[in-house]
Amino acid sequence: MSKLFGRQLSRRTFLGGAAAAGLGLTACGGNNNANNTSGTEQKGEAGGGTISAGAAYSTQNYDPSSTSSALALGVNWQVSEGLYGMNYHDYHTFNELATADPQQVDDTTFEVSIRKEAKFSDGAAVTADDVVESFKRATAEKNIYVSMLTPIASIEKKDDATVTIKTNVPNFSLLKERLSIVRVVPASSNQEDMKKMPVGSGPWMYKTISDNTLDLEPNPNYNGATPAKDKALHYDILKDPTARLTAQTDGTTLAMEMVPADAIDQLKNAGCTVDTVQGFGVRFLMYNVTKAPWDNVKVRQAVLYALDTDKMISNALSGQAEAATCYLPSSFSNYHKAATVYTHDTDKAKSLIKDSGITPGEVVLRTTDNEQVKNMATQVKNDLDALGFTVTIQTDTSPATYSAIDAADGSWDMLLAPGDPSCFGGDTDLLLNWWYGDNIWMKTRCPWGASDEWKKLHELMDKALTQSGADQQSTWNECFDIIAENVPLYPVLFAKTSTASWSEKPNGNGVALQGFKGIGTTGMSFIDVNTVTQK
Repeated sequence: MSKLFGRQLSRRTFLGGAAAAGLGLTACGGNNNANNTSGTEQKGEAGGGTISAGAAYSTQNYDPSSTSSALALGVNWQVSEGLYGMNYHDYHTFNELATADPQQVDDTTFEVSIRKEAKFSDGAAVTADDVVESFKRATAEKNIYVSMLTPIASIEKKDDATVTIKTNVPNFSLLKERLSIVRVVPASSNQEDMKKMPVGSGPWMYKTISDNTLDLEPNPNYNGATPAKDKALHYDILKDPTARLTAQTDGTTLAMEMVPADAIDQLKNAGCTVDTVQGFGVRFLMYNVTKAPWDNVKVRQAVLYALDTDKMISNALSGQAEAATCYLPSSFSNYHKAATVYTHDTDKAKSLIKDSGITPGEVVLRTTDNEQVKNMATQVKNDLDALGFTVTIQTDTSPATYSAIDAADGSWDMLLAPGDPSCFGGDTDLLLNWWYGDNIWMKTRCPWGASDEWKKLHELMDKALTQSGADQQSTWNECFDIIAENVPLYPVLFAKTSTASWSEKPNGNGVALQGFKGIGTTGMSFIDVNTVTQK
């Protein structure tokens, strides 16, 4: 472990929000005032012992068993533990409450022992009952985690310090990765209370939560391998990018997530280090396949061929993205170029429209209020208007946007929105299941789940879970091709994520950091401060 402010920091400590923003089940709102921090410690003066960060998202639900909030997912990783944790630089797992790897009893049965004398921040012992109840909450009907945890059939208590895990997949090789999704909370806890201020067994505990700030302090009952050694973690909730930028440039925050692409040079010139990483930060287009013409695959394909994605990346994202050539970005280990790749081809788009037999008409393009998406929407409108459509853009917050879509009243045609399920893990099956699983996306939002193509996709996904190596990759390649051909919901591009930190003391004063490293997921700094030291 390394040191910050002269104190050791946990290897599993992260700062910032999380990538689930824009996934449709996040809470939004909050004060955008950049000057809501007071006192010298929050300004990063030397010896303060407080790590300060500018967060890009807000929420009203912090419950580790149900939240998909951008902010809560990131901060809860300081507070709650799973049986296993995950390092978001390379997606490797490590023991948290578990004392060792799962011990295999038979093809579908495993046992995991819980850390001796582990306690929650309220002093209560962590037992098998807490693990069992946390899994039940995470897999409750309509929970956002259900499709990701489907390979796990059950978790049961063997004794107070041991749980027995049954899987639906023989010799399931990704068990630790999926178990890391389940954050353990007290079985006796009230879920409404957990939404407001969770209790966990991690190295940090919540001190205060408000609409504008979060403050954490070390958990005095933590007995794991990576105790917090600093005095406090402080988050300013600054959804407005200008407010976040101001706080970082004046030294109010030591780290800033979601640096706007057009502000990178400004921060570098001010003396900040900006770490930019390619990740799974999707900006996707989804069609209302319940109505014409979007039930026609040729029309869906025509739209993607009509988009000038290169111009979009240049103008709306200042070059900080790559065009989609597969469901995965090219930086991911299981990437394989899809059989169908959508490059800007107006003639191809017009030909597909002609072959479809439809006449382009009025289109309602819904978007969330993500700044990049709003900028992209202008290009989408221009390109589709040139194809003969008349596009009306309707922008709203994520909750309002998805509430309207979930109403299934047919009042929309396409959705342009951000998302990034890699905050839950990086394995291909999990990433496929986020949008294409047997869940709200395929049942309600984009009900492609009734199609023969979806059924074929899931046969292949289930097959891949039982495979490994080249055979598994080959099956996943077939999955990529099916999705790329049918495009009911498909990436337009993958944005890069930029995180800023002070590597030199702002204005010659205060604290600077070295060894700071961001992570390539949209809106999810999940900044690992293990390598950060005071400079």
